Amino acid sequence: MIILTKIDKSQILVNSDEIEIAEHSHDTTISFKSGKKIIVSESYSEIIRKVAEFKRTCQNDKTTEE
Repeated sequence: MIILTKIDKSQILVNSDEIEIAEHSHDTTISFKSGKKIIVSESYSEIIRKVAEFKRTCQNDKTTEE
């Protein structure tokens, strides 16, 4: 799960595994596998960094449990 900021400045928790497409113009529109879309203020690179960091944390947690 990653935290993103909607254009109204509220923060939302997003399941990064459900992101299908991200489109960027002024803001970034994220399309989910469900068909729902949200507009967020983060750039592509910020979203990629957050997803990578989350997945790295999950992988580290799995390694620690073993």
